[in-house]
Amino acid sequence: MLFGVTLMLSAGGCKNKLALDAEGNPNTLVVGVVEQDNVAEQSVVLEKVRHYLEKELDIKVEFFKSSDYTSVIEAMLTKKVHMAYMGPFAYVLATAKQPLVPLVAPGMNGRPVNYRSIIFTNPGTGLKTMDEVKARAKRLTLCFADPGSTSGHLVPRAYLTSIGLDPKTAFKETMFAGSHFASLLAVKGGKVDVGCAFEFAYNKLLRQKMFKPGDLVVLWWSDPIVESPIVMRPDINPKFTERVREAYLNMRQEAPDVFKAYISMYDPGRADSISYVRIDDSAYNGLRKIAAGIDIINLTKK
Repeated sequence: MLFGVTLMLSAGGCKNKLALDAEGNPNTLVVGVVEQDNVAEQSVVLEKVRHYLEKELDIKVEFFKSSDYTSVIEAMLTKKVHMAYMGPFAYVLATAKQPLVPLVAPGMNGRPVNYRSIIFTNPGTGLKTMDEVKARAKRLTLCFADPGSTSGHLVPRAYLTSIGLDPKTAFKETMFAGSHFASLLAVKGGKVDVGCAFEFAYNKLLRQKMFKPGDLVVLWWSDPIVESPIVMRPDINPKFTERVREAYLNMRQEAPDVFKAYISMYDPGRADSISYVRIDDSAYNGLRKIAAGIDIINLTKK
């Protein structure tokens, strides 16, 4: 009898948080997210998001935190998380292996907003144009941000390739800094000659007075890039998925302080005008064409 009671107590108190119930709903909603830059601030903001989601969904929510997009992609594909915050290129990489359900992205007037990638250098290099980078490439070091980053890898890599600079062979050395902030600071400190990042990271370090405008020279700005999606696994109950989508769509109205805190981490200037909007898979077809054009999906495989 004692053994039987122990088994019942164990079974009742040890639900697998990653498991789905008979209807395909999570026991605990586990959300993948990349923490690279400003980790302390991001942790505080994500805790606010977690409380909001728990209240709206009436379910326990946990964040699976990683320092790179590759780990979050792997967590989605191996069912270690139910949903994730993904960069656009990370989403393209993940959906090359398995369909995912895009939920929302930051937007305005019902459409997702855009951001841009930049390539920059230290004034000490004397570089002022990309033509000069091309002429001196064999004597220059180059760093991208994260392998799975859109603005810190895919887009600048595609641009460099388009002007005849294959990052694998054209530069003295090519490396990954690990994050956007790390890329910016490595170039500012003179450890690397040319770096790549996204504009909001550059603007944030300026606001934080980590460097002055003259400390870096921006050599190139990309065309607009569609904002990052929040995505769900396709095996999750569609009704639950829609409830999560609605929670994000309503966040600005229901929890304006939470929403503004999240957007303000990188884009405080637009925090009062942006909201979450529905996003479709087709919004990232342009990035898929870029990735296919330089076979970058194979380049990022481990």
